[in-house]
Order: sequence, then C-alpha cells, then structure tokens
Amino acid sequence: MVNSAGETAVGGPGSDLHLELPDGPGGRRGALTRALRDAVRTGRLAPGTRLPPYRSLAADLGVARNTVADAYAELVAEGWLIARQGSGTRVAHRAEPPGTDHPRRPTAPTGLRGPVHNLVQGTPDAAAFPRAAWVAATRRALTSAPGEAFGPGDPRGRPELRHALADYLARARGVRTDPERVVVCAGFANALRLLGRVLEGTVAVESYGLGFHRGLLTEAGLRTADLPIDEHGARVDLLPATGVSAALLTPAHQFPTGGPLHPGRRVALVDWARTSGGLVLEDDYDGEFRYDRRPVGAVQSLDPERVVYIGTASKSLSPALRLGWMVLPGHLVDAVLEGKGERESWTSALEQLTLAEFITSGAYDRHVRRMRRHYRRRRDRLVTALAESAPHVRVTGIAAGLHAVLELPPGTERAVVQAAARQGLAVEGLGGYRHGEATGVPGDGLVVGYGTPPEHGFAGALEALCGALPSRDGVQ
Repeated sequence: MVNSAGETAVGGPGSDLHLELPDGPGGRRGALTRALRDAVRTGRLAPGTRLPPYRSLAADLGVARNTVADAYAELVAEGWLIARQGSGTRVAHRAEPPGTDHPRRPTAPTGLRGPVHNLVQGTPDAAAFPRAAWVAATRRALTSAPGEAFGPGDPRGRPELRHALADYLARARGVRTDPERVVVCAGFANALRLLGRVLEGTVAVESYGLGFHRGLLTEAGLRTADLPIDEHGARVDLLPATGVSAALLTPAHQFPTGGPLHPGRRVALVDWARTSGGLVLEDDYDGEFRYDRRPVGAVQSLDPERVVYIGTASKSLSPALRLGWMVLPGHLVDAVLEGKGERESWTSALEQLTLAEFITSGAYDRHVRRMRRHYRRRRDRLVTALAESAPHVRVTGIAAGLHAVLELPPGTERAVVQAAARQGLAVEGLGGYRHGEATGVPGDGLVVGYGTPPEHGFAGALEALCGALPSRDGVQ
C-alpha cells in the first residue's frame, strides 16, 4: 500500500517495515532494490527476516510480479538476501559488507552491578506468579466476554470485575458495598492521585509510611500532618485537635512498623469521621496475609459513607498488573469519576476481565492461600535465623504481610545498612519511612522484605542479613 510520499508498508511473517520508493535510475525495480538494500544495511530488516512473497509485495506496490522477482534476484546475487525452495526469501546473515558501521545496542557500564541479595520490602515473590492459572483465566475470560468489552468501556471499570470484587471483598475483608461504588484504578498511587483531586485542606498521615504517598498528596495541593503511632497503632485520639479533613491509615497492618490498629481506636477513628465530616482513607495493602490468626476485617465495614477502602493486586499477585480498586462512599463516586478523565488513563479491560474470572473461578482464593503458607514459612525462617545468629535482634509487629521490622540497638541503623551493602544485600532502614515533621526520637530498625527474593536465593539473603547485624553491644 503506497501513500502520497511514495512509501509502502512491507509486511511479512515477523516483519513490518516502511520503504521509501523515490524516483531514480532503474525505474520501480531500481527504487525497490535500493530501498530493500538500505533497509537491510541499516538494520531495519534483521538477518533471518522473511520477506513477503512476490505476489503480495507486488500487489501492495501496484507493480508487476516480475518487478519484485527481479529486485529480489539482484539482491540475492549481491548477498543481501537468500532464497531457498520452500522457505521463501530471507535476509542473509552475511548481508553486511565488511567494515560497515552498524548501530550497536547500548550496554550497561562495566564495573557496575546490582546487589546480590534483595530484602527491600514492597514486592511479592515474582517467581510465584500463577502463570498457568492466569493464562487459563485469560482464555476463559476472552472466550465469554461480550463484544462491547472491546469498546471504550466504563470509567468505573469492567462490570464483571466490579461485581467480582464486591463479592470477594465482602466475603474476605468484611467490606460493605455494591458494584456501583467500586472504581477500578491502576494501583494505589493512581487511587491516591484521583482522591487528591477531590480532597481539600490537610490530610493526617501516620508518622511512618511511604514518602512517595505523602508526596502524591502534596503534589495534589494538600498538606500532610503527622499522626503519631505507638504499640496500638495510630493515635487517632489526636485527630480532633488537628483540624484535618481526612486521614490516611494502614489499620490492618501499620506500614511499615507492623502493628494493627487497636479495636477501640478503630471505633474512635470512625466516630471522628462522623462528627467532623472527615474522611478515612484505608490502605489495605496486604490485608489477606496474616499468619497468626484470621485477618482483621476492614475499618470500612464500620461506616461505608465515611471510609474509602483501597486495595490492589500488587502484593497478592504482581505489581506488574497495575490493578487496584477503591470502594467509595456514595457521595464521592461521581467526583472521582470526573477526575479520572479520558479513556487513556483507564486500566486495561482485558486484564480486568481476566482478574474477574480469576476471582470468580476460585483461583484467586487458592493462590492467596498458597502464598499465605509460602510467606509464613519465609517469615518463620527469618525468625529462626535471627534466633540462632542474632538473638538480641527482635522482630517487631504482628506475623503478617511481606515484610518484618528488626529492632536494632540505638545508633546502629545507618551502619547496619552500610554493612549489608558490603555483603551484597539491599535492605532499608526504618528511618527512611519517617514523616519529616514527626515528633519524638525514632527507634533504629531494619525493614526486611522477605517476599522479594526467589526461593533459591532466600537462604543466602538471610545469611548476608545476619552477617550485617551488630553484636549485642552494638559493635559491627
């Protein structure tokens, strides 16, 4: 197919290329020969690429079949192409004249390499992604999907997924909702950006948390106020005096320190929201993964009109899916959808259909139960290794999630992180999660992500960790 610029799209099995056919000596055959030669020389047609049959290319160009055949034959004779009976015409592997400069792919700088072991929190065991079950769910979802599923869609998200999430969250997390209040988004950060467009004033955030999340609120024009935490979770009793309009909390498993919000404080939090007209943003980032008892239900169940529940597939399945969800109070749905904007910012309908099928078929429950056992064994191995090699280092927080916090002797955190780096281990200090305006003296600690390493590397990661920890008197 030739356009007004004299270009044609050349397609063949495994290739798709634009050729320019300018006027010049040799007519159309000469122009085609030069265009193909240039495409091979510059690497746009890689060695081994199969070219279109004579008839197909001639039809696209609007020339005689013999014109294409003669151009191919000339290039075969020159060594640019190779023709074999039954396999068509392909780009030769020795098509480049000696000494010709060829663009090279950039390579990583020599002498630089990443850590040997990775215990940074935030990601699940990537090798444990349920590939076969996900492929099967994709096949079933696409087979049964209605035709309109491949059209523009609904900014709320696919109805199949919203119905599946409403049922699952009610059953597994105690969330009270209906599908019309579920809005699908591209993960927690996307949810926070959308909420930042409808909130005003100041948002209370826990003394320890992700600075990235605080930054998203600041970018939205909001201020953040430090909310202290203790062994019972966030000090929600301090909220009335702050004058904030909303509070962002991790009540099931405080991130990163690891404690749950005390039952009495859960009630007090909702009472504050009701009396002040405030809003609770509940980050349920790993609510399914509790190992010492049944997971604590969502705060949202206490008052669906004052709590925004936010969850994602990042910890349970993979952050590569970029799938999350908000369960919104009724009065916020339209405002959030308005802020969601054009279709290009919506999540993939195909992945939504697959996740819906994955949930309704029971595959999601089976995967979560399997990973719950997997991560519990890893946490147990971490605790055992510390008891044997560093019994003075205490694991704090509840047995839950994909990370643990190790309590360090005062003044040793920075030195331990540096010692870990010398052991080839990536791990983070607790101080990096502290709010800049937090009061009080922070304790030293390590945030250890035991979900990240592949299974074959977990023992080595634990050995490197124990080798980096200080002695009982704090000496490295």
